[in-house]
Formats: sequence, structure tokens, C-alpha cells
Amino acid sequence: MAEGADDRDEALLAAVAAGDRRAFRALMLRHGPAMLALAERVTGNAADADEIVQACFVKVWAAPLTWRPDRGARFSTWLYRVVLNACLDRRRRAVSLPLDEAGEVAAEQPCGIETALAAERRSIVAQSLDELPERQREALSLYYFSEVTAQQAARILGLSLPAVEALLVRGRKALLRALRRRGVLQVGDLL
Repeated sequence: MAEGADDRDEALLAAVAAGDRRAFRALMLRHGPAMLALAERVTGNAADADEIVQACFVKVWAAPLTWRPDRGARFSTWLYRVVLNACLDRRRRAVSLPLDEAGEVAAEQPCGIETALAAERRSIVAQSLDELPERQREALSLYYFSEVTAQQAARILGLSLPAVEALLVRGRKALLRALRRRGVLQVGDLL
């Protein structure tokens, strides 16, 4: 993010605290797409991701001064952490219903082969990520699937850069092993 982005976020949050809806919209437009991409990768579900990001932004609207610039983290770093934690909480709470209690299946719209393949790839990656230790999963999700630099990931996770780099190396190796167990022998564009 450009120099001054922190100042702009701080000014927007101050305006949000005063009830300025346009400032809130500006924050959402600025940070929403990246947060949604992270949430979708971590949850593996677009609907859950959208719900999580909306809930996180509702928290920002309700208590905009929760983020404090004097604590050393950029607003975007803080928001990544909030969204990542919400995603991980959602995954931990995921409950499966028995098939007979699930109700009627909603009619699905026909989709193209590319859409189906993309959904299958996301599902395989999400299942493989589930097998990893939490810290490795967090580091990989941020770095590979959210377009966050290793240095930004270190700040978000509260770790040193060497620690995050080590998590990335170990996590990528573990993810590749998990993918191979699922029959994915060439990673191609999965990572």
C-alpha cells in the first residue's frame, strides 16, 4: 500500500466513528476485495466468505476505534488478522447435518466445465490445507492466496520474517504432500 495509506485509513476510521457512511464505504471498497479473497481461500466457500467479511466490516462500523494506530499495526494488517481469525473460527465450528436432516437440495443453475473444475480445485486445496498445522495454514493462506508479502504476513501473524519464511517452506512441502495424497501430482496453477 502506498505511503499515506495508513493516514488515510486512520482518517476514514475517524470519520466512520462520527457516523460517516461514505467513509465506511470507502474503507469497504479499499479493503473488501482482498479480505473476500482471503476468506474465500480459507473457508473454501464463497457464501461463507462473503458472510464473514460482511460480519467483520459490521464490527468495524460498530466499533471503528477498535483498531488503534498507536499499537504499531496498519489497519489492513489488523483487518487481515480479524478476517483470518473469523474464518478459522467458522471452520472450527463447521457442523455437518445428517443427509436426511439436510432438507431439499436447492435447484442448481447449470454451470460450465471451467466453473466446476475451479470449484473442485478450491475444494482440493481447502481439504489439503485442513491437514496442515494452523500456523502453516495461516501463513500459506496469507502469502499464496491473499497476495500478501511475507513481511506483511509476519506482521499479521505477529511473527518474525524468518519465522514466517520457515512456515512457508514447511507449509508448502506439507501442502504438496497432502495434494499428492489426493492424486494431484502436478501443482500447476493450484499454487
